[in-house]
Amino acid sequence: MTYCVGIWTRHGLVMASDSRTNAGHDQVNIARKMHIFSQPGERVFVLLSSGSLSCTQSIITLLQRDFDQGKGLAKAPSLYDAARIIGEQVRRVSDMDREALERDEFKFNVNLILGGQVRGEKPGLLIIYPQGNPLQASEDSPYLQIGETKYGRPILDRGIRFDKTTLEEAAKYALLSLDSTMRSNVTVGPPIDLLAYGVDELEITRQRRFTAGDPDLVKIGVRWEQALRQAVGRLPQIRFRVSRDAGQPQSPQEETIQLVEPSNSPELSGEARGQVSQRPPS
Repeated sequence: MTYCVGIWTRHGLVMASDSRTNAGHDQVNIARKMHIFSQPGERVFVLLSSGSLSCTQSIITLLQRDFDQGKGLAKAPSLYDAARIIGEQVRRVSDMDREALERDEFKFNVNLILGGQVRGEKPGLLIIYPQGNPLQASEDSPYLQIGETKYGRPILDRGIRFDKTTLEEAAKYALLSLDSTMRSNVTVGPPIDLLAYGVDELEITRQRRFTAGDPDLVKIGVRWEQALRQAVGRLPQIRFRVSRDAGQPQSPQEETIQLVEPSNSPELSGEARGQVSQRPPS
């Protein structure tokens, strides 16, 4: 399985991916799922891939061949046009391989995330589906995921804000999202590729691969686990109390659940109070 995530903020892009592939319980390998197409000063495209490894390798090979010859992504006038060029290659590989795959009961399963920028336009983030059609991230939903998405989504939903999240914070959210996924799903694993791209840089300058056991990656996971436990300790206390209907002294006892604010509980920030007040009643 795979997990890849792209985060888009007003400061730029953060892209992250795992590298574990498997074809059954006893065949686990490593394959890079982050692919870069760059012409410094002109365009930067970062492509994350999930699904059939053989199909995604074919798509990347076709894209790289054209790029090296000055065609395809090397000439795309916009990020949207780049997504369409990628979609054309997805359909091309589908036309070549889908019939044979489905004859042996395998699905043509390829999903891609494209992030980047062409000189003269803003950075952006798109997902490209197995049919080759793209969908763009928005300021209201500024991140995209492919692969094993459910475990790493809650931290992104709660934390990522297009206008306020810095690249440094987005990088931490990406690592935490991957850490949560690896903790709950053994088919996702290191090495972890992480890339940060700032608006109008038009070249790749911040990129790192975290191998298994990397001290910094371990530190992120341990600190996050400790912070979660501390945060739970600061939540309102839950108390179980026995209650009895005053008008019926012989009625059976029932337990009630009460939330009690600790006396040393810190005050909510103005933003947090607003979020609480906007929640619908349960």
